[in-house]
Amino acid sequence: MDKFKEIRPIVLGIVKRDNKILVSRGYDEIKKETFYRCLGGGIEFLETEFKEELKFDIKVGNFLGISENIFTYNGKNAHELILFYEVQIEDKDYKEKYHIIDDTNETDAVWVDIDKFKNKELKLYPDEMFKYLN
Repeated sequence: MDKFKEIRPIVLGIVKRDNKILVSRGYDEIKKETFYRCLGGGIEFLETEFKEELKFDIKVGNFLGISENIFTYNGKNAHELILFYEVQIEDKDYKEKYHIIDDTNETDAVWVDIDKFKNKELKLYPDEMFKYLN
C-alpha cells in the first residue's frame, strides 16, 4: 500500500503514565517542523502493531474513537482513518525511552508531559488526540 496514494487505516495507542504520554518524534523536512505522535501505524493482516514496535506485550484497553486525518508530510498529501485505543505498559516493561525500528525507520519513543502539547510548546499530531488527553 502506498500511504501517499490511498486512504490508509492506522491504529494509534495512547499510553499515559502520570501526566505524560508515550510518543515518538518526527520531523517534516519541507515544513522544517518537529512534531510528536503516539505509537502505532498501518493496520496489516494478522499484525500486532505495538508488539512489532516495542518488542514486548502490552495491554490494549478501551477503544476511544475514530477520526479522519488529511495532511501533508514532506510535501506529499496523505489520508488516514485512525482508530484510537488506550494502551497500558506493565511496570516490568517500563523504560524512560524505547528504541523503535519500524520497517526502515528508527526512532525513540519518550514520555512527554501532556501540558507541553496543550500549551503548544510542542506539536502533537493529529489534532484529534487532544480529545483523549483528559
